Amino acid sequence: MIYYFSGTGNSRYIAEQLAGKMTDRATFIPTADFNGYTDVIGFVFPIYSWGVPPIVLDFIESLPHCENRNIYSYMVATCGDDIGLSTEMLRDALTKKGITLNAAFSVQMPNTYVLLPGFDVDSTEVENKKLKAAEQRINEIANMLNSRIEVIDVTKGSIPWLKTKVVYPLFTKYGIDTKKWHTTIDCTGCGMCSKICPVSNISIVDGHPKWGKQCVSCTACYHTCPHNAIKYGNLTTKKGQYRTLIKKSFK
Repeated sequence: MIYYFSGTGNSRYIAEQLAGKMTDRATFIPTADFNGYTDVIGFVFPIYSWGVPPIVLDFIESLPHCENRNIYSYMVATCGDDIGLSTEMLRDALTKKGITLNAAFSVQMPNTYVLLPGFDVDSTEVENKKLKAAEQRINEIANMLNSRIEVIDVTKGSIPWLKTKVVYPLFTKYGIDTKKWHTTIDCTGCGMCSKICPVSNISIVDGHPKWGKQCVSCTACYHTCPHNAIKYGNLTTKKGQYRTLIKKSFK
């Protein structure tokens, strides 16, 4: 079983590609019904500020303790550049459940994070280059997973300890502020943002989206808006959108 989380489609795409190449099934974490451990269990997710998304850690925390020591488990993290110490973070979470992390991989995918200064989507040229390279990378990972290879094949990047141990906690504490989400006059009330929100945090009130308090900062609403009318404070002004792999709805 492959458990995945995805806001803008990158991790979903990889999870579904791996499922097809491994004769497995990909299950979306926010709507997953856990029915027991299988012999192979994978976790596919985007990197959040050089760490594992809290929603993924919460899901693992909800799992029962595993008594099967023969399980082969792995992670595949999608990132714009590098992943810091995310492997160690996920390994610690799984260890608490009696699961050994046997393999870990990172895959560079188009940048989607736009909620801080200096962060924007890639140019079309860079996006296409990353997606092309990802195809080969997915095949390589699938071959290794089918062979049950034990390997850590990730790009940690520079100063990974600082990024994961200092920046990530600050991000999870202060970087997700639902009060900053708003719409411009270009909003038509089409409801696409509400439909795509993976945690059902957006409702349409009086013809406009209203954000609740459960935002996971996936930016799916921002990228899927057909009029680019969703903004995060003034931090997304003049920034681009990523729509290549995003679905209209995960529900």
